[in-house]
Amino acid sequence: MPAALDRLLQHATRLTVLAFLGACREADFAAVRDHCEVSDSVLSKAATALEEAGYLAVRKGYVGKRPRTWLAATRAGRAALAAHLAELQRLVAAAEAAGAQHAGTAGEFTAPAAS
Repeated sequence: MPAALDRLLQHATRLTVLAFLGACREADFAAVRDHCEVSDSVLSKAATALEEAGYLAVRKGYVGKRPRTWLAATRAGRAALAAHLAELQRLVAAAEAAGAQHAGTAGEFTAPAAS
């Protein structure tokens, strides 16, 4: 894996959480969970990993008498997401360029005959 890719963001749930939070100031835990289509436990583990890396801030409070948790991407998290996505785009562009160059020099692929 290229060094510029963020290992923490290789996990689909963590990437989705950070991408969702990158588009808003903060979001209620339940809204993030529902968007990511994961259980409370899975989101909690992903949020903990992102928080430990400094990519996510967690705020706890109450709405009336009900406890609530809000999640927000930090400046470092937004920067990490942007760098990760830029590296993915660079990898895709490089692969497409290499594939196009290869297509121009190689013959057409012929699948082996079925037995």
